[in-house]
Amino acid sequence: MTQTQIIAARLALLAAILAAWALLPKYGVLDPRLLPPLGDVLAMLGKQLARSQVQEAIGVTALEVVVAFVIAVPIGAAIGVAAAEFEYFGQIFKPMLFYVFSVPKSIFLPMFILIFGIGFPQKVAYAAFSTVFIVIMSATAAVESVKADHVLVARSCGATKAQILWRIYVPSMMPVLLETLRISMIFNFTGVMIAEMYASRTGIGHLIANWGENFQMPELFAGVIMLSVVAICFNEAVRLLEVRVSKWRT
Repeated sequence: MTQTQIIAARLALLAAILAAWALLPKYGVLDPRLLPPLGDVLAMLGKQLARSQVQEAIGVTALEVVVAFVIAVPIGAAIGVAAAEFEYFGQIFKPMLFYVFSVPKSIFLPMFILIFGIGFPQKVAYAAFSTVFIVIMSATAAVESVKADHVLVARSCGATKAQILWRIYVPSMMPVLLETLRISMIFNFTGVMIAEMYASRTGIGHLIANWGENFQMPELFAGVIMLSVVAICFNEAVRLLEVRVSKWRT
């Protein structure tokens, strides 16, 4: 099957899902009170995007996501590289990191609320905490993916440490690092949403939680579509970069 056929099949599947969403509630096959027709949801989405309250909430959430991401990625990358490059450090901390990663991070949310209260610092700290472990493990895997033979050949040719870093490590690690950015943003975004939905007075997650609690289903699904589009766009942008740099690894 060619790439064109795969894309066509995906588009056909998406069209079928959207058609079912539009028609089944409209003709009573599904309860429109639980699943509003697609047209009603899209109309509500347009109205919500025009509201200043929603625009402010989107701005708050975007800022929280960016700040948490900027905090979590460098810290996680530094720890991950150290765990891969320094054997003693890795043997001590790797088991602990894997154990903590396996624990659902949502159980730590009350602790962040007690420490930071309900506000911007709490949501940023919790999202960064939720993200940093996947960055650590991915950064470790990225360093370990560098082929030792390439490094050995570079050293035998007299390459400096800086040249080995930029000519060997960076190209070899880049596909894994880009995948790390994509996955870590998903964790980061999820962490912000959880914090906003369960302990916040601002943000789009807080609005979605209120719409759900008040059984405002068109508003709820409009918010879900809004967040889904943002997440999909970011994911696809990074994925395209992954495809372009994957040829760097040999």
